[in-house]
Amino acid sequence: MAKTIFVNFLILLQLFLISNAYSQTKNTSTGFLDFNLYPELTDVDSDSVFTLNTAAKLPNRFSYFSLLNLYNQSSDNSLKETTSYYTEQNLRWQVSNDSPLDLTLQMNFRTGKNNDRHRLGVRWRLNNTSYLHDFFQSIHLNYAINFHIIQFDDEDPNVWQMEHAFMMKFPYLTERLYLSGFADHTFNQDLPDDFPDSPIVAEMQLGFRLYENLFLISEYRLNQYRRSDVNNLAIGLEYKMIW
Repeated sequence: MAKTIFVNFLILLQLFLISNAYSQTKNTSTGFLDFNLYPELTDVDSDSVFTLNTAAKLPNRFSYFSLLNLYNQSSDNSLKETTSYYTEQNLRWQVSNDSPLDLTLQMNFRTGKNNDRHRLGVRWRLNNTSYLHDFFQSIHLNYAINFHIIQFDDEDPNVWQMEHAFMMKFPYLTERLYLSGFADHTFNQDLPDDFPDSPIVAEMQLGFRLYENLFLISEYRLNQYRRSDVNNLAIGLEYKMIW
């Protein structure tokens, strides 16, 4: 019950950010809301059919990022009925004004019992590192690694995760195109014998801007926690609000 109330609170927080974004009169690059709808799933019908990404800069070098995934009913057509969710909430604190390092708190909640994940870690924004900045700028790439070193939940405390996240643009081709994604690599989990030792969950999204903030998207997904249909391809639309 408490978990449901807390997740509902997080959803209400995101709705508040949506209404706040509408009240802004100009883009200030202090945050965004990113709606993704996937009516077409090629291999796994029970995969995510809707994603909401939320980001905001906060006072005193804090920042917030979250995602909310809604999943389709197993063996059902995409968008017919969603039956489960996954949400990831991230609070980050930049250690100094010019530092490429953030201290991070990540809290994951999902459908079911005793399966939430809570982690403390350090995030390194390589493209904001002084001796790497020019290189990453030359290839139009933002790239960060988050070392989720301390885990405090129902799993063994020795479990830890390395999270990669990137965004790449192609101005030499067109300003409309981008490639973004993440890869989560988890270590020291107690898993069945037929699982990889260190499973990877990854997504890579190719987006093309159709009009203003509306994009056509194609998303490749890899989930090694699934024992069949590890790969999936989702096709849909994205609408982004920036404030």
